[in-house]
Amino acid sequence: MNAIKPIRTRLGMTQAELAHALGCTQGNVGHYENKGQRVLPEVALRLIQVAADRGLCLTMGQVYGVEPL
Repeated sequence: MNAIKPIRTRLGMTQAELAHALGCTQGNVGHYENKGQRVLPEVALRLIQVAADRGLCLTMGQVYGVEPL
């Protein structure tokens, strides 16, 4: 499992806003959140950058749900 939904919620973003920031579709974000679709490392790195731009420091382990947020 991944932590995309809690990260997105913490960032105060909609699925569409996060998708735009990540360069993917809202459907991709929905699949990450609800279907457990595997998050590719390049998407995880973009998410870490998007979060950093908004003042939230993340690690790969947090994105992948193996470390607490």
